[in-house]
Amino acid sequence: MIRSILLTTLFMTSGALFSQNLKPVSYQDGSQKLNGLVTSNAGKKLPGVLILPAWKGIDDEAKTAAVELEKQGYIAFIADIYGEGNIPADNDAAGKAAGHYKQNYTEYQKRISLALEQLKKSGASTGKVAVIGYCFGGTGALEVARANMPVAGVVSIHGSIGKDQTRKNGPISTKMLIENPADDKGVTQQDYDNLVKEMNDGAADWQIITYAHSKHTFTDPKSPDYNEVMAKRAWNHTLMFLKEILK
Repeated sequence: MIRSILLTTLFMTSGALFSQNLKPVSYQDGSQKLNGLVTSNAGKKLPGVLILPAWKGIDDEAKTAAVELEKQGYIAFIADIYGEGNIPADNDAAGKAAGHYKQNYTEYQKRISLALEQLKKSGASTGKVAVIGYCFGGTGALEVARANMPVAGVVSIHGSIGKDQTRKNGPISTKMLIENPADDKGVTQQDYDNLVKEMNDGAADWQIITYAHSKHTFTDPKSPDYNEVMAKRAWNHTLMFLKEILK
């Protein structure tokens, strides 16, 4: 009973914090309405971070990251990849939706590019923009690098790192940090090796950090995979990387 009350209080506090610090932003991809969120410091000339959420769309992990990044002096914008009316209701729907964009990666890249435009419109300084992504969003962060979008760096946090091997490797100009859970069953050794080869073929500035005793969604407090120690380390590594490339 006490634990239930504490959790309810925590979620109510988090909800109030999000509503105070994150403001809705509507934008378009053709006729599709997209609904992102931006931190309350929008309009100031500051370094910017685009957040690509996990496979169910904008969630508390993405919102928490945005609020924390604002505290660090960044404008943060959370992208809406799926669009209004298309937010997955369950894991099956999320798997299909994410799978569509992974397969049709140019559509994914376009949605990310549109979100980057919104981040810049929110005041992010030219040349001082980075992208971080969780899970499905981590895959998106890699697509940003593959497309050579004009960003200083990307962070892929427990993203799906495999790529269709019929796609050719190309030059990669952005700096890359991959935060990889050691026990992620969705990542094979072949996926890992192929990513390293891809980054080396592209002459990328890259780093992979692997977190011991960590399953796929190890950074999400709501996940049974959550590893508090490793999640804190991963976040500190993210902040250190952002500080290096943006400040």
